[in-house]
Amino acid sequence: MKYDYLIVGAGLYGATFAQFAHEKGKSVLVIDKRDHIGGNIYTKTIEGINVHQYGAHIFHTSNKSVWNYVNQFAEFNNYINAPVARYHDELYNLPFNMNTFSKMWNIVTPAQAKAIIQEQIDALNIREPKNLEEQALSLVGKDVYTKLVKEYTEKQWGRDCKELPAFIIKRLPVRFTYDNNYFNDRYQGIPIGGYTEMVEKMLSGVEVRLNCDFESIKDQVEYDTLVYTGSIDGYYHYCYGPLQYRSVMFETEVVDCDNYQGNAVVNYTSHDVAYTRIIEHKHFEFGTQPKTVISKEYSHEWKPGEEPYYPLNDQANNALYEQYLKLAQQEDHVIFGGRLGKYKYYDMDKVIADAFNDLETIGLKTKDE
Repeated sequence: MKYDYLIVGAGLYGATFAQFAHEKGKSVLVIDKRDHIGGNIYTKTIEGINVHQYGAHIFHTSNKSVWNYVNQFAEFNNYINAPVARYHDELYNLPFNMNTFSKMWNIVTPAQAKAIIQEQIDALNIREPKNLEEQALSLVGKDVYTKLVKEYTEKQWGRDCKELPAFIIKRLPVRFTYDNNYFNDRYQGIPIGGYTEMVEKMLSGVEVRLNCDFESIKDQVEYDTLVYTGSIDGYYHYCYGPLQYRSVMFETEVVDCDNYQGNAVVNYTSHDVAYTRIIEHKHFEFGTQPKTVISKEYSHEWKPGEEPYYPLNDQANNALYEQYLKLAQQEDHVIFGGRLGKYKYYDMDKVIADAFNDLETIGLKTKDE
């Protein structure tokens, strides 16, 4: 059989593209090298809890078209992301808000918080930030930077903050209200039943082959157009050298208690703890199971053969990506999509919006759909 579209990757971009193409009567084959659909939003049921196998994924968007689209395939609960940061034995609310500042400085009004932050910024006298540390200090002052930004960022990126470019932190969210909702988006929640169930519905009626690598199948099937959501540098066999990423290792365990940390997400912002955060999955769906499941996340440098997570979008890597992009632009029947195909750190709604744009470009979607 000849397919109109061979889609490499059963993640959110691939599933969105496949769903529209299938609905328009196109023949579609979706393959994935993993043994499951969903990509990094895959959820696996353990002890009756939908466990986010590749890190916490909270759906949030202000794009009503995207929100209406995903609600065709799942009912979303009213989960609000309100992470907690732990610095040694001190606990602070995120994003930085009046609860954070009240705990840190024993103050109660926005005017007091603004005065302390401004005093610290003025004392540093940083006119043109040359690195991430100076950029962060010029935005939030010394106390917030030291306890909640510096060591967490260094664990996340594997580099001293003085060695990281300033543009990585263009801004830091600072709120002078007692509001712990991390996102400002209009719509937010977690699919009831987990993301895997949602992606299954998106791929309903579409042929899917798992444990199937592109290199092993590309000469065995006929297709008109390739939709590739793997890494763009991998597609071209790293001919210009590999792009850089950060990767994440997860340690997941069942804990014999009903509530381990009291919150879905707790960030560990000091170097004395090797992991960056602990996720307690049941709290995403207000679980009441007798046991709980937690995942510790460890950030590390990516190497070819490992799963890439966060693109290192510094100047050198962006320049290297542009070289690969020039190769991609010479392709007539290849579409690169998703965070690896586009070498961008996308939130989930941006992945879907990116698929929408590509589908509109080739006439498989109108702006009103």
